[in-house]
Amino acid sequence: MTESEEPPRRTGTAAGNVQSVDRAIDLLELLADAGGQATLSELAEAARLPLPTIHRLLRTLLGRGYVRQTPSRRYTLGPRLIRLGESAGRQLGAGARPHLEQLADRLGESANLAMIDRDMVVYVAQASSRHAMRTFTEVGRRVFPHSTGVGKAVLAQLPDSTVREIVARTGMPPATSATITDVDDLLVELHRTRERGYAIDDGEQELGVRCFAVGVPDAPTPTALSVSGPTTRVSVEFGESAVPILHEAARVLARELVTT
Repeated sequence: MTESEEPPRRTGTAAGNVQSVDRAIDLLELLADAGGQATLSELAEAARLPLPTIHRLLRTLLGRGYVRQTPSRRYTLGPRLIRLGESAGRQLGAGARPHLEQLADRLGESANLAMIDRDMVVYVAQASSRHAMRTFTEVGRRVFPHSTGVGKAVLAQLPDSTVREIVARTGMPPATSATITDVDDLLVELHRTRERGYAIDDGEQELGVRCFAVGVPDAPTPTALSVSGPTTRVSVEFGESAVPILHEAARVLARELVTT
């Protein structure tokens, strides 16, 4: 898949699946893809379903709080999803923690797992380096995707059009003098990320800190794994040896996400 292509959307129902449940989940995913809100006709067109079917499904989701309707008659993701997302994030973080600890022990630097959530990137797990001088990121912290290694590794998994929509909503504030603040420059960097298979944050979130990050393949939500530390230790040469290890750990995590 190239950076400009949209990922294929499922159009059928697998054997044994409940069609109405499949369709309701599709609607929630379509709303998320649309930035969290859409009209009834937009959802019907994207889902390729009749308006009465979409309306019936949305009425059920509205009643349960998973969708809400604005005064302008647009549908948005509902507050009940926040509790589910937070719980899923905690479970994912707990399952990933042993792998991050192994990664931190093996590389000697802090390891992080993060995923996209409502246009921002949220850290769901971390294992700290044993060095006295180390990077530390609080689990649950939300950061702009354009200025972090995990954020760029996440954005690189999305089409360019989606990236433009995300940064149009969030803006691209500079965290440091090295932060990329132009969307076209960001897209060039994401193209490099896809080609080489990893993202770099070189003092873009915090001066004196370097981070190498890779995407977790086939994760249900774009997710990334990273290792970070002071530039005095996390050099370009460090990255050359660390990236294959990150990819190995990401593949292990990906298998667990599929089977759990």
